[in-house]
Amino acid sequence: MAVERTLSIIKPDATARNITGKVNALFEEGGLRIVAQKRLHLTKAMAQQFYAVHAERSFYDELCEYMCSAPVVVQVLEGESAVTRNREIMGATNPANAAEGTVRKAFGLNVQENSVHGSDSPENAAIEISFFFSGIEIAG
Repeated sequence: MAVERTLSIIKPDATARNITGKVNALFEEGGLRIVAQKRLHLTKAMAQQFYAVHAERSFYDELCEYMCSAPVVVQVLEGESAVTRNREIMGATNPANAAEGTVRKAFGLNVQENSVHGSDSPENAAIEISFFFSGIEIAG
């Protein structure tokens, strides 16, 4: 297996509840290493650009509004098969369907306020990471 990097976003519902440390503990306990991290408040334009792939979907506007509602923590996670491993640690999109011990089961409130975002492929991880980070900001 190859060492990969993936983007993780700790969403507004989690930052508003001050549980970023608890979320990060699950990533680290799951074998991923945080190699870049920053807290920021997305503008609507940033959210629209980041989620442009969903622009035609019915939930797009609501998603963008939500992602601007409070600060987020964007981070790069690194480890063996990091994209897949991160998705396992996050759990199913709907917290009600997520496995016990996953971030979304433990902290997610509903399908939208599910506490975390993670890249869905190595290709998208590279695109998403470069949206938020320059190379010199990643300390691998």
